[in-house]
Amino acid sequence: MLFTPSEATMWNKRTLEVAVATDDRAINERYTRGEGRIVIEINREKIPGFISQLKNPAYMDLRPFYQRRPRWTKEQQSLLIESFIMNIPVPPIFLYEKDFNSFEVMDGQQRITAIRDFYNGAFELKGLQMWPELNGRTYHTLPDKIKAGIDRRSITSIVMLKESTGSEEEESLLRETVFERLNTGGVALSRQEIRNAIYQGPFNNAIEELTKDDNFRSMWRLTRWVKNEIEINPDLLNNPLYNKMGDAELVLRFFALRHAAEYKLGMQGFLDIYMSKAIKFSSDEVEALKAHFLETLYLVNEIYGDKAFCTFDPNANQWDDKPHKAFYDAVMIGLSERIDHKDELVQKRIQVIEATKQLFIALPDGAFTGRANTKQDILDRINFYREMLSAILSN
Repeated sequence: MLFTPSEATMWNKRTLEVAVATDDRAINERYTRGEGRIVIEINREKIPGFISQLKNPAYMDLRPFYQRRPRWTKEQQSLLIESFIMNIPVPPIFLYEKDFNSFEVMDGQQRITAIRDFYNGAFELKGLQMWPELNGRTYHTLPDKIKAGIDRRSITSIVMLKESTGSEEEESLLRETVFERLNTGGVALSRQEIRNAIYQGPFNNAIEELTKDDNFRSMWRLTRWVKNEIEINPDLLNNPLYNKMGDAELVLRFFALRHAAEYKLGMQGFLDIYMSKAIKFSSDEVEALKAHFLETLYLVNEIYGDKAFCTFDPNANQWDDKPHKAFYDAVMIGLSERIDHKDELVQKRIQVIEATKQLFIALPDGAFTGRANTKQDILDRINFYREMLSAILSN
């Protein structure tokens, strides 16, 4: 498979770009038209009423909560509850109105999760600083006055209304811009976390599912996936490849860089563009892409084994013990284009490994390290690997 039908035409429509006004008159006219400005409303609701609303699945899309990997510890969640006890002002949450009176969270998911879980009795207070005597208490075991005090507190929400945008593409661009600006403070979000929250749909779900594949996790030195893995293996939160959704970005890189000829706006900008277009892929196309990724990954494993995506150091005359993203790009794309020759490549695996070693010896230092990420750099390293495979298959 080269490209799915949607992929084959996805670059025909130009990516939306902001038109730059050329003089003050044009700037004023653009501002008067409301371009680049959002329409908001501000709401306040008592916490118990807000928790009750969350039980209605049509009220708020909670999937970003479950798909974004947790960051807050029980101590951080507890300190938020202590802030409510002390009546310390808590920043508002920011919602996007995806349909009338139906929302998704753009900022505040950790706060909402902490409040919801505390009211549901999911954790005991821990590490309180001003009210240490309440440590170990759940919402249901709090003294009556304390519980009533929390129930009096309100959640403030700032809602970006549907009227903010006039088209689907403009909506995606504005949502991404607002989401990124809102999340530049506190625990900064990675670009992949932002994509994950904004571009919900079958393709985004497929990326998350593919990160759980045993071969993929083994190659990137992640423990085997199990349900509720954070609770079972909390050390994962200290792994930057996991806690910033770097593994999901690796999956996305494979799909996007198959279109490297269209590369622009740097790596992160290009991944943004592909993700915004991939939201329109059909379920059948997404399933075909998943199968293509897994088949390629299986071939990589059959050929390279524990050397998958590892670079070779000619000076030390040894393979690196960890995978590299830039070499991963070249290997995955090169082999994905040769799936029809997979049996022959597996039979010649020793030859492929030796040719790979010679590639590192012959090429300039850093060709596969990713230090250079211009369009030509990316095309060059993919082509180096393609040519190597062509030479092997022509023998």
